[in-house]
Amino acid sequence: MVRLRLDLAYDGTDFSGWARQPGRRTVQGEIEQALARILRLGEPAMLTVAGRTDAGVHARGQVAHVDVLDDSLGELDGNRGPLSGDERLSALVRRLGGVLPPDVRIFRVTGAPEGFDARFSAMFRRYAYRVSDTEGGVDPLRRREIVWHNRPLDLGALNAAAVRMLGEHDFAAFCKKREGATTIRELQRLEWAREADGVLVATVVADAFCHSMVRALVGSLLAAGDGRRAVEWPGEVLVGGVRDSGVHVAPAHGLCLEEVGYPPDAELAARAESTRRVRTTSGLEG
Repeated sequence: MVRLRLDLAYDGTDFSGWARQPGRRTVQGEIEQALARILRLGEPAMLTVAGRTDAGVHARGQVAHVDVLDDSLGELDGNRGPLSGDERLSALVRRLGGVLPPDVRIFRVTGAPEGFDARFSAMFRRYAYRVSDTEGGVDPLRRREIVWHNRPLDLGALNAAAVRMLGEHDFAAFCKKREGATTIRELQRLEWAREADGVLVATVVADAFCHSMVRALVGSLLAAGDGRRAVEWPGEVLVGGVRDSGVHVAPAHGLCLEEVGYPPDAELAARAESTRRVRTTSGLEG
């Protein structure tokens, strides 16, 4: 078996999220079908992903891995004879570009280093959430990636509220509870910036996130940013540990997975083992 690393991006608008679901169009389903078709696999390829995104959420820096038989890569050889390993992987990228729909792209396929696991080897996930408070609404050409907020937002208030959320906490007030899964997370970075075009971007970084966490955090911060709530309120909800009816989950289309970070190759296996052990004993999700 050969483990391949896939670096990919997708527009989540028309997908029912990442994870394969019967009767629904998903990112995982599209890629697995394309791989099976190109490599003529007897069974569907089984992808492991760094971060399972929800319906409507985008990704610019998603990472996945797949294990395939070395012999199956021979399907990429042309009429001129066998290709080298790198040539085969380049051919696979080209073939995927011709088979996959335009809202999902595989930019790079590489042989994964020993010990690499797209999910368990990851050190962090970095998301961005984009909001516009411009009068009249969002640029129509960017409507699928930016949420319009119809109240003026104060950058200082957004960041004053955000800083109270940093560190390791139980984020139960901002997560959809799942049986046997912990809601304790270490939020490494949460800050807002206003770009030259006026769009506000929240950068959110953690080792892992629980279900709906980023969008719930953003929803609470927007309430503080437009003055409907005090800047202390999101932090008070966090300490309370109970889902507050005032916390509205922000729309999915403003969220994008921008980057997944990994340790040096020599540390990949140890990181995966450590993360897998913690998630097995505590129910920690990706």
